[in-house]
Amino acid sequence: HSGSLAIRQAIAAGTPITYKILYNSAVGMTGGQVVDGTISVPALTRTLEAEGVRKIIVTTDEPKKYAARERWAPGGEIWHRDRLIEAQEVLRATPGVTVLIHDQMCAAELRRQRKRGRMPDPAMRVLINEAVCEGCGDCGAKSNCLSVLPVETEYGRKTQIHQSSCNKDYSCLLGDCPAFVTVVPAAGARRARPPRPEFPDMIAEPLHHATSAAIYMIGIGGTGVVTVNQVLGTAALIDGQSVLGLDQTGLSQKGGQVVSHLKIAPHPLEGTNRVGNGAADCYLVFDLLSGAANQHLVRAAPQRTTAVISTSKTPTGAMVRSPEVHFPAVDPLVRRIAEVSQQTVVLDAISLAERFFGDHLAANMIVLGAAYQRGLLPVRAVAIEQAIELNGVAVHMNCDAFRLGRMAVADPAWLDRAEAARRQPPSAPDLTPAARTLLESVAATGELRRLLELRIPELIAYQNESYAREYVEFVRRVAAAEQALGHGEQRLSCAVARYLFKLMAYKDEYEVARLSLAPALGQAIEQQFGVGARRNYQLHPPLMRALGWQHKIGFGSWFDTIYRLLVALRRLRGTPFDIFGMAHVRRVERALIGEYRQLIEQALIDLNPTNYERAVQLAELPDLIRGYETIKLTNIARFRAEVQALGFSVPDPVR
Repeated sequence: HSGSLAIRQAIAAGTPITYKILYNSAVGMTGGQVVDGTISVPALTRTLEAEGVRKIIVTTDEPKKYAARERWAPGGEIWHRDRLIEAQEVLRATPGVTVLIHDQMCAAELRRQRKRGRMPDPAMRVLINEAVCEGCGDCGAKSNCLSVLPVETEYGRKTQIHQSSCNKDYSCLLGDCPAFVTVVPAAGARRARPPRPEFPDMIAEPLHHATSAAIYMIGIGGTGVVTVNQVLGTAALIDGQSVLGLDQTGLSQKGGQVVSHLKIAPHPLEGTNRVGNGAADCYLVFDLLSGAANQHLVRAAPQRTTAVISTSKTPTGAMVRSPEVHFPAVDPLVRRIAEVSQQTVVLDAISLAERFFGDHLAANMIVLGAAYQRGLLPVRAVAIEQAIELNGVAVHMNCDAFRLGRMAVADPAWLDRAEAARRQPPSAPDLTPAARTLLESVAATGELRRLLELRIPELIAYQNESYAREYVEFVRRVAAAEQALGHGEQRLSCAVARYLFKLMAYKDEYEVARLSLAPALGQAIEQQFGVGARRNYQLHPPLMRALGWQHKIGFGSWFDTIYRLLVALRRLRGTPFDIFGMAHVRRVERALIGEYRQLIEQALIDLNPTNYERAVQLAELPDLIRGYETIKLTNIARFRAEVQALGFSVPDPVR
């Protein structure tokens, strides 16, 4: 209502401005409360038109949901949300005051309603085939979704969908990447979950229990920070304690900082419900980046506070959108918290939650359990578990997570044994005689040997043994030149082994087909969505793109036949019969292999300890080359600019 006065003033002043109104069915500032006295979108357009707004566009994910008899403002238009950017550009070009109304339910609230069975939950899920993914960040940029997470793998940074926090709006499917697969689980199918942990019959109680506590909790939205505060407050009331609490949910957005304050004492509490500066007895850090920020650290004091820290790496929006933004080093962040704390308890809660429960939402309860076992909470364990039961959400998992956090402090050796029992022992690569012969020809040791063990078989499968031999012979030359320096380093040869492989195994149509048929994809689908799930490859073929088709098309499991044909035709790669090789991006990809080798040969001409670091930097530059189609071509241009910045001459590129 206060915003309407600003619109009225802008109209009176003749200001050229576009207002965005988010019609999201909830009071977003305070976490999803129902809006009182709301009016419909059509009525809102009529109100704005009556005020004098020049042009109104409504964007929505369901343009057909409005009844045909709805009365809209004259000239008002209803567009699909996919045209959001276009709508902004049209309104920007319109003189005077214009309004964009985005009609879509708050995503975080929609997810809550689906979990409670109050809204239909779409069956279709999205999965990224890690082998096909290039980790370019385009899906994160297009969706701006914090469930599209970067993950480090053997073959570099990739992207995965964090299923338990996914809002299912499917905007990550936009773009040209062929790594996306949509999955519909079979009716009644359940995804595989780890077996429940087996705890001792009795967990030893802490030696000392706090009699009162001021607890400051810092985390991010969508992970259950407020739930932990409510559970702990309820447990204190069950134990007959006095409680004061406050949840500062900020903008209530998934991924935004969330702070909770809680005071517990055996006597009536007076005064503020906020934990003041330097007044925290217990500092619970559910998110490391937030917990190490100055505005929160002021609540702790070295002579008073014990910090319980989860070191899990939760990426920010910038990390999701750009592969060049990385999570800061963990140790300095932990040290910042330790400097203002008397004691610290450190554990990777999300990693434990996903290994033991298959769900990151158990992480905060693990942190709570660790805090209890350290004697920081003036409540009984049985009261906390009773409060979890009263909350009524994922009761077994949350109780087990609380106990797991306790055991992590009470008996770290038990935790090590439990993890070892669940961990699959790494299997040695099963090399064919041809692959082993090529491997032994390098006489590599240590990390270089490990890299080659994995990559030589892949290149044989990619093309043939001759292709893999070219790779091995070049890596051997680099390793010999590096060994001649006598300093025992392997960084240059390891970098060449990684990135020459990356360039030689470029993901054309044949390779996407091979990687899509690999057993790993089927295993990932079965593990996450259960047996019998139906898959659809989400592709944007060049022919459809040339015909003006703007979006991906789903191809069912019948498309495996086409993929098998493409795999069989991979021998045509790079020959005059390679129809896919005529595309500009394919010619550039092939040329990059020779270009990179020439650059490394330049670095080897006078390789010495003085210029060794420069050579390593050069060898690692192909890490910039990510993505498909235009995204990849843009990154190749960046790669060449960085080569020149290092002082190397770029061979004549394919244009």
